[in-house]
Amino acid sequence: MADMRIEQDLLGTTAVPGEGRWGIHTARAIANFPLLGRPVHGQLLRAYGAVKLAALRTNRALGQFSDAAKAEAMERACLELLEGARSDDFPVDALQGGAGTSTNMNVNEVLANRALELLGLGHGAYDRVSPLDDLNLHQSTNDTYPTALRIAAIWGLQELERQVLGLQEAFQAKERAFAHVVKVGRTELQDAVLMTLGREMGAFAEALNRDRWRLAKCQERLRVVNLGGTAIGTGLAAPREFIFRVVEELREITGLGLARAENLVEATQNADVFVEVSGLLKALATTLIKVSGDLRLLSSGPEAGLGELRLPPRQAGSSIMPGKVNPVIPEAVTQAAILAIAHDHALTFAASLGSLELNPFLPLVAHSLLESLDLLARACSILRSHCVEGLEADEERCRRHVENGTAAATALLPVLGYEATCALVARSQGRSLKEQGIQEGLFTEAQFRELTSPEAVNQLGSRLVRTPNSRKD
Repeated sequence: MADMRIEQDLLGTTAVPGEGRWGIHTARAIANFPLLGRPVHGQLLRAYGAVKLAALRTNRALGQFSDAAKAEAMERACLELLEGARSDDFPVDALQGGAGTSTNMNVNEVLANRALELLGLGHGAYDRVSPLDDLNLHQSTNDTYPTALRIAAIWGLQELERQVLGLQEAFQAKERAFAHVVKVGRTELQDAVLMTLGREMGAFAEALNRDRWRLAKCQERLRVVNLGGTAIGTGLAAPREFIFRVVEELREITGLGLARAENLVEATQNADVFVEVSGLLKALATTLIKVSGDLRLLSSGPEAGLGELRLPPRQAGSSIMPGKVNPVIPEAVTQAAILAIAHDHALTFAASLGSLELNPFLPLVAHSLLESLDLLARACSILRSHCVEGLEADEERCRRHVENGTAAATALLPVLGYEATCALVARSQGRSLKEQGIQEGLFTEAQFRELTSPEAVNQLGSRLVRTPNSRKD
C-alpha cells in the first residue's frame, strides 16, 4: 500500500494509486462499468475543460476564490485539459450509469489533483483544492455534461464538414476531367440512356454538397446550452449572477456562438437535439453507401463487369486468385457508414428513454454521436484521398458500351421516332446499333456522333425535333 493513498466518500474508503490524478469516485466507476472497454471520447473531455474553465472564471469574477494562487492553479489545469486530455488521467468507461456523473467526477478529481501539483502539494490534499467544493462549484453533472457534449459535437461537425467538402471537391474535379466521356446511364441496373461520366461524378458532388449544408445548419441547434441550470434546470445552489454570466464566459473561451437556453428545465430534460443531429449524420451515411456502391459497380470486372472506371489499386485482393484487386476503399467506407447508422439507432433509443427531469442515458448518446462524427469524417477522408482523387476513366470501354448498347437508341428518337427505333434495335441483334443504322441509311456516322456527343447528351431536352415528314417508314 506504500504507493497507494486512501480516499473517502459517502460509501466509505478505498485505496487509489498514489501518483494518479484521479480519486475515489473514478476508482468506483472503473470497478462498476467494465463495459465497452473504451474511455470517454477525448473531444468530450476537452470540452469539459472549457466548461470547467468558464465556471471557474465566472466564480472568480464573483469573488468566490480569495486565494489567487489556488485559483490560478485551477485555471491552468482547466486550460491544459482544454488543450488535450492525458489518456491515463481518464480511465472511466464511455458507457456508465448516472447520466455522466462519473465523467464529471473524473474531471473534477483530475483538475483538483493537477492544481495541487502546480501548488507543490501532494495528490488528495482536498482541504486545499477540492474536486467538489472548488472544481464543481455552482455546477452539476446535469448541466455540465450536456453542455460539454454540445461543444464536442460542434467541433466534430466542423471537422466533418471540412472532410465532406474535400470529398465534394474531389468529385467536382472528376466532373470536369470526365466531362467529355459519354457513357451508358442505367436505371434498375439496366441500360437506359446516354450521359457523361462527368455528369455522374457531378451528381455525387451535389449530393455531398447537400449533406454539407445540412451539417453546417444543424450546428445552430447545438449552440443552445443548459449550463447554469445545475441539477434539473432550476439553478439550485447557483447564484443568479453566475447563471447569467457563465455562458457568456464559455462563449468567449470556445469562440462558438453559444446561448443559454430560455427554458433550462426543458433543456435539461430532453435530448432530442442530438437525435436531430444524428439523423443528419445518417443521411450522410446513406449518401456514402450509395456513392461507394456506384463506384464498385462502375469499376466491376474489370473484364467481365462494367469496367468504366478504374479505381486506384490499394492492395492485393486475394490469397488464392492471382492478380485480383478489390474495391477495398468503397467497401470500408460502406461499413463505416453502416456502423454510423447503427449508432443512430442506439442514440435514438437512448434519447427516448429520458424520464421526468433528466435523461440518464446521455453517455450512450455521447458515445454514439461522437463516434459517428469521427467515423464519417475519416470515411470521407479516405474515400477522397485513397479512391476518388485517383479515379481513371476507361474511355474506350465507355465508347464501346455506347456504340454496342441499346442506350444509344433513345438518342435517336428525335430523328427516327419510337417505333422505328424499336425496330432498329430488334434488327441490330448481334451487331452495334450504330453499324446497323448506318448500313440501313437511317443516319450517317456524323449524325450518330452528333446525337451521342457530350453536348447532346448533357443538354436539357433535345435540340433536334422530329417532324412527321422525317419519319422512316
